[in-house]
Amino acid sequence: MRWILRSKIHKATVTEANVEYVGSITIDEDLVDLVGFLPGEKVLVSSNTTGARLETYVLLGKRGSGTICMNGAAAHLIKGGEEIIVMGFELSDVPLHPKIILVDGKNKFVKYL
Repeated sequence: MRWILRSKIHKATVTEANVEYVGSITIDEDLVDLVGFLPGEKVLVSSNTTGARLETYVLLGKRGSGTICMNGAAAHLIKGGEEIIVMGFELSDVPLHPKIILVDGKNKFVKYL
């Protein structure tokens, strides 16, 4: 069994970083649906801006809002305005066909990659 990429949101822009909120990443529910994340799912977040990488879990944001909010301790590592990649993995013994989406600067779906 290996950890295989299952889902990815590519080139998302962090709209807010809230250190006062209990940890996680809040993601627009439309984007969550497009890649198949589940609320509470562990994800790896990587900043294209600074190179910071961290693990956290998904919270649903308002549908159609474009929200990508780093919460709690994660907000100290990845700030508002940074470009990020959000990745979900699955333990599998067979290759997967990941759902990978590209979003624009307002976190709106552009296309599947």
